[in-house]
Amino acid sequence: MNINEKLATLKYNKGKESHLYADNTVCRNCSNKFCTYICPAGVYVWDKEKNELIIRYENCLECGACKIACEKKNIIWKYPEAEYGVKFKNG
Repeated sequence: MNINEKLATLKYNKGKESHLYADNTVCRNCSNKFCTYICPAGVYVWDKEKNELIIRYENCLECGACKIACEKKNIIWKYPEAEYGVKFKNG
């Protein structure tokens, strides 16, 4: 099963607000932007025109890889509010 097939087995219940945060002034000084590569769900996207990090929190798998990979320790990650976030299906 490839990653797209696996991601299709998940259900997301989008929260009212993001549970992921990053200070764009710190992101602008990051040369590697590992968060845009490490996330299996493509939550983080660097917008070159706006020179800012776009966080698509509604896709988050809650794995925490972004927080670990951020060399600037700039990602603030917490669990979504109760009843929101990723829902894993059986089978």
